Amino acid sequence: MTATDHDPAAPPTSRPIRTFHPRRGRMSGRQTDALDRLWPAYGLDVSDEPVDLAELFGRRAPVVLEIGSGMGDSTAAMAAADPDRDYLAVEVHTPGIANLLDLVERGGLSNVRVAQGDALDLVRGLPDGVLDAVHVFFPDPWPKARHHKRRIIQTAHVALLRSRLGPGGTLHCATDWAEYAEAMRQTLDADPGLVDAYGGFAPRPAHRPVTKFERRALTAGRPVADLIYRRR
Repeated sequence: MTATDHDPAAPPTSRPIRTFHPRRGRMSGRQTDALDRLWPAYGLDVSDEPVDLAELFGRRAPVVLEIGSGMGDSTAAMAAADPDRDYLAVEVHTPGIANLLDLVERGGLSNVRVAQGDALDLVRGLPDGVLDAVHVFFPDPWPKARHHKRRIIQTAHVALLRSRLGPGGTLHCATDWAEYAEAMRQTLDADPGLVDAYGGFAPRPAHRPVTKFERRALTAGRPVADLIYRRR
């Protein structure tokens, strides 16, 4: 049997449970142009290879990992207001990636890089203690009980994210789903390496911009919960 043959009696290969829906979607001409021109300079394809953050950004500075940056508005705004830290945004939605690249160029932001792929795969390629903060804003709530295993904030994933934070580094989560907020809190409280910075749900931090997504949630009567934990 050659390396390319398949043994039907062999057990199926175990595939990781994804915490996201892979999506491409339609892009405007502006977004297509931004992706084509700017990806070589600011983009990173997630792979199994380790990531050297100093090489990626061309300097050594505290790094914030943005998991699920959406259309990039929040990431661009926070990076613009926080030039002493570098922001690595991870997203799977191609129009969102392209839109963030356009915002990076428009804002002249040298402290932003954009990765496409599974954020957990990227995190596995980072050294321990290398991140200053991890942001998980409005992740897919996977509301059906049978899909809860796909949620990104669960015990094993939190342990992985926490291990990549330096001492005192922050894990900041936000959601507009009340049930997921409580589940997040229980999971984060249970991690022995994290401490709740506010002893419960945090007041809305001024540094997190209000996005269109958040405004829609508030209009629909879904209050937003912030959870901010620090690595011991």
